[in-house]
Amino acid sequence: MQILKTHYHPEIKTLENKSIFTRLATRSIAIQGEQILLLYTERYEDYSLPGGGLDLGEDKIEGMMRELCEETGAKNIKNIKPFGAYEEYRPWYKSDYDIQHMISYCYTCDINKELGSSNLESYEIKNGMKARWINIHEAINHNKQTMATSKKKGMSIERETFLLKLIIEHYNL
Repeated sequence: MQILKTHYHPEIKTLENKSIFTRLATRSIAIQGEQILLLYTERYEDYSLPGGGLDLGEDKIEGMMRELCEETGAKNIKNIKPFGAYEEYRPWYKSDYDIQHMISYCYTCDINKELGSSNLESYEIKNGMKARWINIHEAINHNKQTMATSKKKGMSIERETFLLKLIIEHYNL
């Protein structure tokens, strides 16, 4: 899959002599017109693509479908196509490694507009994560505002906003 971007968190000055933990993840792009299915997270005040970490040995597409269903209650997932991968290096918060190297494999797909029940993890519920269909331009503007003014922003907002802008280019929106 094509690498869309490699991003280094500002705290990462070098990879030399650093212990690196690699995490593989997926992201789902479900779009209908200018409406896109995103997750709004109250804790970070941001919109993000549904997705998350792959289990050890899990097929990327199966993992993407699992995460999409768990986080949004998506139904009838079909026409799955690779969009590209976003690679990032960021500080790791545990003492066993210095850096997390995350590769997010992004896929476009079609789903029903009506969502079923989500099955969020406890931390996702605690963070106030909710699936929403939203105009993609509104989501980008919201994330830009959060990046400019919020002290709550998480480390993923730059990735998510970058990907949303690429989606606009891809679909000529």
